[in-house]
Amino acid sequence: MSLTRHGTADPLHRGGTTPRTPRNDPESCEEFGYGLGDPGGILVLRYRSADALAFGEGRQDFLHQLYWSPDGPLATTHGPAVRFVGAGEAFWARRATSHEVRAGDRQTVYRICLREVPPALGDLRSGPVPIDAEATRLVVSIARRGCAEATALEARRRIMAGIGSPVVGTDTAPGKGTGFALAVARALSHDPADPTGLDEWARRLRVSVKTLQRDFVREFGMPYTRWRTALRLRAARALLDSRPVSTVAHQVGYASASAFIAAFAKEYGYTPGRRPAR
Repeated sequence: MSLTRHGTADPLHRGGTTPRTPRNDPESCEEFGYGLGDPGGILVLRYRSADALAFGEGRQDFLHQLYWSPDGPLATTHGPAVRFVGAGEAFWARRATSHEVRAGDRQTVYRICLREVPPALGDLRSGPVPIDAEATRLVVSIARRGCAEATALEARRRIMAGIGSPVVGTDTAPGKGTGFALAVARALSHDPADPTGLDEWARRLRVSVKTLQRDFVREFGMPYTRWRTALRLRAARALLDSRPVSTVAHQVGYASASAFIAAFAKEYGYTPGRRPAR
Protein backbone atom coordinates (compact mmCIF):
# COMPACT_ATOMS: atom_id res chain seq x y z
CA MET A 1 0.00 0.00 0.00
CA SER A 2 1.25 3.48 -0.79
CA LEU A 3 1.71 6.07 1.90
CA THR A 4 0.56 9.51 0.78
CA ARG A 5 1.29 12.59 2.85
CA HIS A 6 0.58 16.25 2.11
CA GLY A 7 2.49 19.19 3.56
CA THR A 8 5.80 21.00 3.43
CA ALA A 9 7.76 19.10 6.07
CA ASP A 10 10.50 16.74 4.96
CA PRO A 11 9.53 13.26 6.20
CA LEU A 12 12.94 11.76 5.42
CA HIS A 13 15.26 13.36 7.92
CA ARG A 14 16.07 10.65 10.43
CA GLY A 15 19.64 11.49 11.32
CA GLY A 16 22.86 13.05 10.10
CA THR A 17 23.54 16.75 9.72
CA THR A 18 20.46 18.95 10.04
CA PRO A 19 19.77 20.71 6.70
CA ARG A 20 19.54 24.47 6.51
CA THR A 21 15.97 25.70 6.29
CA PRO A 22 15.18 26.25 2.60
CA ARG A 23 14.51 29.81 1.62
CA ASN A 24 11.48 28.61 -0.33
CA ASP A 25 9.25 25.79 0.83
CA PRO A 26 7.20 23.81 -1.69
CA GLU A 27 3.62 24.65 -2.48
CA SER A 28 2.87 20.98 -1.88
CA CYS A 29 4.66 17.78 -0.98
CA GLU A 30 3.17 14.32 -1.42
CA GLU A 31 4.78 11.10 -0.21
CA PHE A 32 4.36 7.65 -1.76
CA GLY A 33 6.11 4.75 -0.03
CA TYR A 34 6.25 1.08 -0.99
CA GLY A 35 8.00 -1.70 0.90
CA LEU A 36 9.37 0.80 3.39
CA GLY A 37 11.89 -0.69 5.79
CA ASP A 38 12.92 -3.32 3.26
CA PRO A 39 16.12 -2.85 1.20
CA GLY A 40 14.02 -3.36 -1.92
CA GLY A 41 11.54 -0.60 -1.08
CA ILE A 42 11.13 2.81 -2.68
CA LEU A 43 9.94 6.19 -1.42
CA VAL A 44 8.90 8.91 -3.88
CA LEU A 45 8.22 12.49 -2.83
CA ARG A 46 6.58 14.82 -5.32
CA TYR A 47 7.11 18.53 -4.74
CA ARG A 48 5.43 21.41 -6.50
CA SER A 49 7.11 24.80 -6.26
CA ALA A 50 5.27 28.10 -6.09
CA ASP A 51 8.37 30.27 -6.17
CA ALA A 52 11.86 28.80 -6.49
CA LEU A 53 12.28 25.56 -4.57
CA ALA A 54 15.41 24.71 -2.57
CA PHE A 55 16.46 21.47 -0.91
CA GLY A 56 18.91 22.86 1.64
CA GLU A 57 22.44 21.52 1.77
CA GLY A 58 22.40 18.62 4.15
CA ARG A 59 23.12 14.95 4.52
CA GLN A 60 20.78 11.97 4.56
CA ASP A 61 22.60 9.11 6.28
CA PHE A 62 20.04 6.38 5.64
CA LEU A 63 18.83 6.78 2.07
CA HIS A 64 20.30 7.33 -1.37
CA GLN A 65 18.44 10.09 -3.23
CA LEU A 66 17.67 10.89 -6.83
CA TYR A 67 16.12 14.20 -7.93
CA TRP A 68 14.32 14.49 -11.26
CA SER A 69 12.08 17.16 -12.80
CA PRO A 70 10.00 16.89 -15.99
CA ASP A 71 9.59 20.68 -16.15
CA GLY A 72 13.07 22.13 -16.51
CA PRO A 73 16.69 22.04 -15.34
CA LEU A 74 17.77 21.61 -11.74
CA ALA A 75 20.67 23.57 -10.29
CA THR A 76 22.77 21.27 -8.12
CA THR A 77 25.71 21.77 -5.79
CA HIS A 78 28.15 19.21 -4.45
CA GLY A 79 31.33 21.03 -3.55
CA PRO A 80 32.05 24.57 -4.79
CA ALA A 81 30.62 24.39 -8.33
CA VAL A 82 27.04 24.71 -9.55
CA ARG A 83 26.04 22.12 -12.14
CA PHE A 84 22.80 21.88 -14.04
CA VAL A 85 20.82 18.73 -14.69
CA GLY A 86 18.82 18.81 -17.90
CA ALA A 87 16.41 16.72 -19.95
CA GLY A 88 16.84 12.95 -19.67
CA GLU A 89 18.92 13.29 -16.52
CA ALA A 90 18.55 13.25 -12.76
CA PHE A 91 20.82 14.23 -9.87
CA TRP A 92 22.14 11.37 -7.75
CA ALA A 93 23.32 11.76 -4.15
CA ARG A 94 24.61 8.72 -2.33
CA ARG A 95 23.71 8.42 1.36
CA ALA A 96 25.84 10.56 3.70
CA THR A 97 26.79 12.92 0.85
CA SER A 98 26.10 16.64 1.36
CA HIS A 99 24.36 18.30 -1.57
CA GLU A 100 21.97 21.06 -2.55
CA VAL A 101 19.32 21.06 -5.27
CA ARG A 102 17.31 24.03 -6.56
CA ALA A 103 14.37 24.24 -8.93
CA GLY A 104 12.67 27.21 -10.58
CA ASP A 105 9.18 28.48 -9.88
CA ARG A 106 6.16 26.45 -11.00
CA GLN A 107 8.28 23.32 -11.27
CA THR A 108 7.50 19.76 -10.17
CA VAL A 109 10.37 17.81 -8.64
CA TYR A 110 10.41 14.08 -7.84
CA ARG A 111 12.73 12.91 -5.08
CA ILE A 112 13.29 9.15 -5.28
CA CYS A 113 14.71 7.59 -2.12
CA LEU A 114 16.37 4.16 -2.13
CA ARG A 115 18.32 1.90 0.20
CA GLU A 116 20.08 0.14 -2.66
CA VAL A 117 22.38 1.66 -5.29
CA PRO A 118 21.24 1.28 -8.93
CA PRO A 119 23.54 -1.18 -10.73
CA ALA A 120 24.89 1.37 -13.23
CA LEU A 121 26.02 3.89 -10.60
CA GLY A 122 28.64 1.82 -8.81
CA ASP A 123 30.63 4.01 -6.42
CA LEU A 124 29.42 7.38 -7.76
CA ARG A 125 28.93 9.70 -4.79
CA SER A 126 26.90 12.37 -6.52
CA GLY A 127 26.31 14.05 -9.85
CA PRO A 128 24.07 14.11 -12.94
CA VAL A 129 23.10 10.67 -14.24
CA PRO A 130 21.06 9.57 -17.26
CA ILE A 131 17.55 8.29 -16.61
CA ASP A 132 15.64 6.71 -19.46
CA ALA A 133 12.13 7.62 -20.54
CA GLU A 134 10.56 4.40 -19.28
CA ALA A 135 12.02 4.92 -15.81
CA THR A 136 10.69 8.48 -15.58
CA ARG A 137 7.27 7.32 -16.79
CA LEU A 138 7.20 4.73 -14.02
CA VAL A 139 8.26 7.25 -11.37
CA VAL A 140 5.26 9.38 -12.32
CA SER A 141 2.97 6.33 -12.40
CA ILE A 142 3.75 5.20 -8.84
CA ALA A 143 3.52 8.74 -7.43
CA ARG A 144 -0.26 8.56 -7.33
CA ARG A 145 -2.97 7.44 -4.99
CA GLY A 146 -4.22 3.88 -5.29
CA CYS A 147 -1.10 2.37 -6.87
CA ALA A 148 -0.83 -1.24 -5.67
CA GLU A 149 2.35 -2.07 -3.78
CA ALA A 150 3.11 -5.09 -5.97
CA THR A 151 2.81 -2.89 -9.08
CA ALA A 152 5.05 -0.22 -7.55
CA LEU A 153 7.74 -2.68 -6.49
CA GLU A 154 7.83 -4.18 -9.97
CA ALA A 155 8.13 -0.63 -11.35
CA ARG A 156 11.00 -0.04 -8.92
CA ARG A 157 12.95 -2.89 -10.53
CA ARG A 158 12.62 -1.23 -13.93
CA ILE A 159 13.39 2.22 -12.52
CA MET A 160 16.61 0.92 -10.97
CA ALA A 161 17.65 -0.51 -14.35
CA GLY A 162 16.86 2.79 -16.11
CA ILE A 163 18.98 4.99 -13.85
CA GLY A 164 22.37 5.48 -15.44
CA SER A 165 21.38 3.77 -18.68
CA PRO A 166 21.51 5.46 -22.12
CA VAL A 167 18.66 7.90 -22.71
CA VAL A 168 16.27 7.11 -25.56
CA GLY A 169 13.92 10.07 -25.91
CA THR A 170 12.35 12.20 -23.16
CA ASP A 171 9.27 14.36 -22.86
CA THR A 172 11.30 17.40 -23.87
CA ALA A 173 13.35 15.55 -26.45
CA PRO A 174 10.95 13.13 -28.18
CA GLY A 175 13.49 11.63 -30.55
CA LYS A 176 12.11 13.09 -33.78
CA GLY A 177 15.51 14.03 -35.16
CA THR A 178 18.75 12.28 -35.93
CA GLY A 179 20.31 12.65 -32.48
CA PHE A 180 22.73 15.47 -33.27
CA ALA A 181 20.62 18.12 -31.55
CA LEU A 182 20.13 15.83 -28.54
CA ALA A 183 23.88 15.44 -28.15
CA VAL A 184 24.35 19.22 -28.11
CA ALA A 185 21.38 19.74 -25.80
CA ARG A 186 22.70 17.33 -23.19
CA ALA A 187 26.13 18.95 -23.21
CA LEU A 188 24.66 22.44 -22.81
CA SER A 189 22.27 21.30 -20.08
CA HIS A 190 25.29 20.75 -17.82
CA ASP A 191 26.72 24.18 -18.62
CA PRO A 192 24.27 26.70 -20.11
CA ALA A 193 27.07 29.29 -20.13
CA ASP A 194 29.02 27.33 -22.74
CA PRO A 195 29.60 29.89 -25.56
CA THR A 196 30.12 27.31 -28.32
CA GLY A 197 28.31 28.35 -31.49
CA LEU A 198 26.28 26.21 -33.85
CA ASP A 199 29.08 26.06 -36.41
CA GLU A 200 31.55 24.69 -33.86
CA TRP A 201 29.07 22.08 -32.63
CA ALA A 202 28.50 21.03 -36.24
CA ARG A 203 32.25 20.70 -36.76
CA ARG A 204 32.62 18.53 -33.67
CA LEU A 205 29.76 16.30 -34.79
CA ARG A 206 31.05 16.21 -38.38
CA VAL A 207 27.80 17.43 -39.90
CA SER A 208 26.85 20.59 -41.74
CA VAL A 209 25.47 23.61 -39.93
CA LYS A 210 22.23 23.29 -41.91
CA THR A 211 21.85 19.66 -40.86
CA LEU A 212 22.31 20.49 -37.18
CA GLN A 213 19.96 23.47 -37.37
CA ARG A 214 17.28 21.34 -39.03
CA ASP A 215 17.73 18.73 -36.32
CA PHE A 216 17.11 21.32 -33.60
CA VAL A 217 13.87 22.34 -35.28
CA ARG A 218 12.78 18.69 -35.56
CA GLU A 219 13.62 17.87 -31.94
CA PHE A 220 12.60 21.04 -30.16
CA GLY A 221 10.47 23.02 -32.59
CA MET A 222 12.90 25.94 -32.62
CA PRO A 223 16.38 26.86 -33.91
CA TYR A 224 19.53 26.45 -31.87
CA THR A 225 19.88 30.03 -30.59
CA ARG A 226 16.25 30.15 -29.44
CA TRP A 227 16.57 26.81 -27.65
CA ARG A 228 19.82 27.90 -25.94
CA THR A 229 18.20 31.13 -24.73
CA ALA A 230 15.24 29.20 -23.30
CA LEU A 231 17.61 26.81 -21.51
CA ARG A 232 19.64 29.65 -20.02
CA LEU A 233 16.57 31.44 -18.72
CA ARG A 234 15.03 28.31 -17.22
CA ALA A 235 18.34 27.57 -15.50
CA ALA A 236 18.46 31.13 -14.18
CA ARG A 237 15.07 30.78 -12.50
CA ALA A 238 16.47 28.04 -10.26
CA LEU A 239 19.21 30.38 -8.98
CA LEU A 240 17.64 33.83 -8.71
CA ASP A 241 16.39 33.47 -5.13
CA SER A 242 19.85 32.55 -3.84
CA ARG A 243 22.25 34.70 -5.89
CA PRO A 244 22.49 38.28 -7.17
CA VAL A 245 21.21 38.92 -10.69
CA SER A 246 24.71 39.77 -11.93
CA THR A 247 26.07 36.45 -10.65
CA VAL A 248 23.23 34.46 -12.18
CA ALA A 249 23.67 36.26 -15.49
CA HIS A 250 27.30 35.14 -15.64
CA GLN A 251 26.54 31.58 -14.52
CA VAL A 252 24.04 31.02 -17.34
CA GLY A 253 26.13 32.62 -20.06
CA TYR A 254 25.33 36.34 -20.35
CA ALA A 255 28.18 38.83 -20.69
CA SER A 256 26.31 41.48 -18.69
CA ALA A 257 23.45 41.74 -16.24
CA SER A 258 21.66 44.18 -18.54
CA ALA A 259 21.67 41.68 -21.43
CA PHE A 260 20.33 38.99 -19.12
CA ILE A 261 17.60 41.26 -17.71
CA ALA A 262 16.50 42.23 -21.22
CA ALA A 263 16.30 38.60 -22.36
CA PHE A 264 14.47 37.56 -19.19
CA ALA A 265 11.91 40.37 -19.51
CA LYS A 266 11.33 39.58 -23.18
CA GLU A 267 10.68 35.91 -22.36
CA TYR A 268 8.56 36.27 -19.22
CA GLY A 269 7.15 39.79 -19.30
CA TYR A 270 8.84 40.96 -16.09
CA THR A 271 12.39 41.50 -14.89
CA PRO A 272 14.25 39.07 -12.60
CA GLY A 273 13.95 41.44 -9.66
CA ARG A 274 10.22 41.99 -10.14
CA ARG A 275 8.90 38.48 -10.40
CA PRO A 276 5.22 38.42 -9.50
CA ALA A 277 4.06 36.82 -6.26
CA ARG A 278 2.66 33.33 -6.76
